[in-house]
Amino acid sequence: MQKIYLVLVCAWLAGASSVVAKPFSWPNGAKAAVSLAYDDTLASQLDVALPALNAYGLKASFYLQLSSPLLTARLSEWRAAAAQGHELGNHTLFHQCSASKPGRDWVAAENDLDTISAVQLVQQIRLANSMLFAIDGKTERTFTAPCGDELAGSQPYLPLIYGDFVAIKAKTGPVVANMAQLNVHAVEVIAPVGSSSAELIALVKQAAQYGTMVNFTFHGIGGDHLSVSADAHAELLAYLAANRDIYWTDTFINIMQHVKAN
Repeated sequence: MQKIYLVLVCAWLAGASSVVAKPFSWPNGAKAAVSLAYDDTLASQLDVALPALNAYGLKASFYLQLSSPLLTARLSEWRAAAAQGHELGNHTLFHQCSASKPGRDWVAAENDLDTISAVQLVQQIRLANSMLFAIDGKTERTFTAPCGDELAGSQPYLPLIYGDFVAIKAKTGPVVANMAQLNVHAVEVIAPVGSSSAELIALVKQAAQYGTMVNFTFHGIGGDHLSVSADAHAELLAYLAANRDIYWTDTFINIMQHVKAN
């Protein structure tokens, strides 16, 4: 009886392993998904990144800080980006981050995430969603946590907004290794700074090897802060456009809706 039990357990484990190992199905037979995202409402994103994306016919996600003066000054351009099929994501009203963490001397006292309650931050995030609705008319959205911080006033705030978003990007990490283990409420992103096109393309190829996805979160493109050169960015886009049969490049919300449906 014991031997039969062990055989049954081994068979079950083999079956479970085969389910986990089953390749994820991407649209049109693609081997991997690529999410191109841009945080912080920066001028170089409108001036450099967006024209390059449109030239190659690629769709991306722009995570807006709703209090940014650049949002008001160039509102028509952000609205046009949404009309072109790009996603406008929620990056909070004020981009609060925890000032108590190392290297956070730049965080202003009024934007210290340590001094605001989780409930207050959630109220602000929901107001930001309303403001974004006024810009693009969309009712479904994704969220990127500023600085990857998950606590407000020492309390976890992300669980309070799970129901408000299709998916949430909450931390930095590598290329997704296994789609079966992906947490849609804590998707890991790669935030390149000064990366070459070869380095960026290598990450894309790694996602194809895994059959998973790579989530890029850029900031400045050829300018502003935490930047990647315009040339490196353009060469990445050219590679993705030339290999559409291998890589499905789309907005984060479209990719995550597909992931959740499958």
